[in-house]
Amino acid sequence: MDLFIITFTALFSVINPLGSVPVFLALTQDDTKTSKNKTALWASINVCIILIVSFLIGKYILAFLGISIDVLRIAGGIIICTSGFGLLSGTFSKRRGVSKKVTTDAQQRSDIALTPLAIPMMAGPGSMSLLIAMYQDYPELNDKIIIIGAVLALTVVTFLILRSASYISKLLGASGIVAISRIIGFLVLAIGIQYIVNSLLIIFKI
Repeated sequence: MDLFIITFTALFSVINPLGSVPVFLALTQDDTKTSKNKTALWASINVCIILIVSFLIGKYILAFLGISIDVLRIAGGIIICTSGFGLLSGTFSKRRGVSKKVTTDAQQRSDIALTPLAIPMMAGPGSMSLLIAMYQDYPELNDKIIIIGAVLALTVVTFLILRSASYISKLLGASGIVAISRIIGFLVLAIGIQYIVNSLLIIFKI
């Protein structure tokens, strides 16, 4: 149960579906309620597939490229820190590659569930590297099943948040979403720094 909570909390902080609510609403402002729900569903499914595939085969991609897990942790930690700082400073969308131009282009396409919503808005390099590192840290089959279960649970929560985006926006308001994003950003920044510190301790065997 502890591993499930740790995995779910870490991924939720890094993916930050609440921070994606304004972007989701902007991209689907002219859509019907049914279309919005469909986009929310497929965006969540895409995130789930990307995360699980990263978790299961990421180790082998690293081995093929000759990249050590500790180097990946440092790189992932830097990316996670960047995302966290983006949440704290209010530049999260830009740091995730969702600029005004990307948003405009996305509005002209019929399917935005994969990009930019799933990639790079939610399932970015930070969450991928986090899961690849967890695959190495928890070699037991039961642990891997628990981690996948946490990913599936996160998928459901992400769908519910995106599906309720309009209600959440009205309930919290712009200032409320910003405040929550800042809190989550602080946690994300702490997660990234912890990953970097742990990797440096292992590399230098302190």
